[in-house]
Amino acid sequence: MSADGGLDDMRARRSLLPALGALSAFGPLSIDLYIPALPQLGRDLLTTEALTQVTMSACLIGIAVGQLLWGPVSDRYGRRRPLLWAVAAFALCSFLCAAAPSIELLILVRLLQGLCGAAGLAIGRAVVHDVFHAAEATAAFAALTAIAGAAPVLAPLIGGGLLAFTDWRGLFLALGAIGLALLLTAALCVPETLATAQRTTGGLGSDLRGLGAALSNAPFMVFAITLGLATGGFFTYLQMSSFVLQREYGVGAQGFAVIFAVNAGGIMLGAWISRRVARRSSRSAPDGAHAGIARRRRDSGRRLVLWSLSLGTVAAAAVLLSALLHSPLPWLLPPLFLLVSLHGVNNPTLTALALSRITRGAGSASAVLGTLAALLGALVPPLLSQAGVSATLMGATMLVAFAAALTVLALTGRVTRTGE
Repeated sequence: MSADGGLDDMRARRSLLPALGALSAFGPLSIDLYIPALPQLGRDLLTTEALTQVTMSACLIGIAVGQLLWGPVSDRYGRRRPLLWAVAAFALCSFLCAAAPSIELLILVRLLQGLCGAAGLAIGRAVVHDVFHAAEATAAFAALTAIAGAAPVLAPLIGGGLLAFTDWRGLFLALGAIGLALLLTAALCVPETLATAQRTTGGLGSDLRGLGAALSNAPFMVFAITLGLATGGFFTYLQMSSFVLQREYGVGAQGFAVIFAVNAGGIMLGAWISRRVARRSSRSAPDGAHAGIARRRRDSGRRLVLWSLSLGTVAAAAVLLSALLHSPLPWLLPPLFLLVSLHGVNNPTLTALALSRITRGAGSASAVLGTLAALLGALVPPLLSQAGVSATLMGATMLVAFAAALTVLALTGRVTRTGE
């Protein structure tokens, strides 16, 4: 570790990834652990499916807005202290969720829980930006995605298993215990990575300028919007799949947890593919290469995402067709697995491509990046679900999201190549 708190050698930097991966699992942990209990929660609190989904949307909105808070804060005060404050508050909110007596109070506390959990996402990406560069950063983000991908594998299995002994309130108690474990992990394993000389000053005005700089960076915004649209399709699956599979296809809570875990395993597979491509690109074009080679390295990431989004669009169309034809479950599950797996390719690659265009204020840029994705995921599915959740609606929403993401990236090739 350097005098300013940075990480000097590759071994130290790579040893940081497991802790950052665990902290990046705030989103999956906050949502996936209790997804099998959503129907039960709605019955217990005497509420509608749409309001039940709002408990997820409130958390996602908190994650979106919270990143706009924690990103600039980490640019000003460093990465470590804000991270520790937020993780401790996340654990407290989890325990408060378990005690919520009504759907309204549960939604409120879930919003606060998301605000706190946002720190792990925004600051985690900023830490990677601090210590990794170029194709190495893509590989690091892929490693984070793969590690965080264990959360949606384990969380629904744990949630489904716990439901055999407890109710949805017990799941939030478990989430609080996990939050305390993450706090200990952050305290022991995450050093300060932002040198004092690199921190921002000037209060709120400086924070707003940092956010404005990211919003006015055209290549960054192209990748951010593409990631937001693709992630919106992924969150549609997260929010609707429990109702679709359990109600329309008769899958039990434990069976759904198994299906969800298998699909989440696909995220890890997709992240492994992304990491392999990044490492191969890094070997062919090491850091310090001339501009032409560096440009080709970035273009390889863009091409990978174009292929991924094209495949995702086809898979989403297959899900929609299966729903329209009322096909049996075995026809629905393979394209659904492919769609979820592609999140493991899109998320790390687009994140690295976007942040590679940022030289200062990585926390603010990370906040913008995460906010776009979280807001789309938080708002679109519940709004579309007002008339009821169905497999047809799920497939159609994912198809529109992937097709829109593909269109944005395909039509902006010149923009993403500017500033070389």
